Amino acid sequence: MARTGETIETRVCIDDMLGPFDCKLNPANRWNGWLSPHFTLDTARELSAQTLRIADEYGYDCADTVHVIDGREDSGDTVHIIEGGTNPYSEDHEQVAIAVRIRWRNVGRNVTTAVTVAHATANDRKAARRRKVTGRGARRTVIVKAAWQWLYEGSATAADVIAPGRDGLYGIGGWEWTWHFASWWCACGEAMDWHELRYDNCDLHRDSQPPAPTNQMVAEKVGTILRTLAPEATSALVDVTNMAHVIEVFAGDTEIDTADDTGPFDTETLGEADVVLQQAVNRASRLHDLVSGWEHVPDERSAQLYRVTFPAL
Repeated sequence: MARTGETIETRVCIDDMLGPFDCKLNPANRWNGWLSPHFTLDTARELSAQTLRIADEYGYDCADTVHVIDGREDSGDTVHIIEGGTNPYSEDHEQVAIAVRIRWRNVGRNVTTAVTVAHATANDRKAARRRKVTGRGARRTVIVKAAWQWLYEGSATAADVIAPGRDGLYGIGGWEWTWHFASWWCACGEAMDWHELRYDNCDLHRDSQPPAPTNQMVAEKVGTILRTLAPEATSALVDVTNMAHVIEVFAGDTEIDTADDTGPFDTETLGEADVVLQQAVNRASRLHDLVSGWEHVPDERSAQLYRVTFPAL
């Protein structure tokens, strides 16, 4: 697609960690090649939930988090404490948090001047317990993005208030995060950016694709392929990192030999199962959704190793 200065509607993601999210952006407005998307408030809430999940799973020291605070236009001023966990660089295991002070009566006029963010103190924590959002006026929202890595190092500017644009959309992570276009895979095997509705040499439209396979469908199809040569097969160990492929095949707890010259399988059969896995990974909107029903197997060499159990015969 030719890049212009016009704003388009599309979807973005950051690898398999964040997204995909609906957004608007100017594809020509880039930071080191990365995109600068703008989101609705509802999408910002989804983004917030995902950033918090990542921080809880991997640690706040390697994650930026997004926080959505709701209030009322006629509410009194409030203080909100956002916890960032234990500072890994502190010898005394310091608990890091920021205090968000909001003057709700001014949020509608200029949110960036109505909100101040600073490292939380004991007095901030007391104020947060005393001051609650009140009122019945118009709803107001404040969005704060916290870069904990820099907050741990004492930065006073590593938490930003995200103001909505004139269109009411929130630019989150632009000129900072590695946003790129989310892809969709056509059943014909071609990949496109989300806003590209059709592959040139295919009649299938993005919104009229056959449904993406579920983990149960993939398990059944891989099992059917492998059982043509090993009817006793009950499960397989698969790696879905980059090029998905079968690692091992089992009959109960017994490993079945997958070597060409000594086991029951041939290269073509194993390759056919690999193709099914790769196509499923390509067409999944999020890898997490595809593998959610499979058993994750801890492994030093791969974070995406799963035990796939085949349906009973």
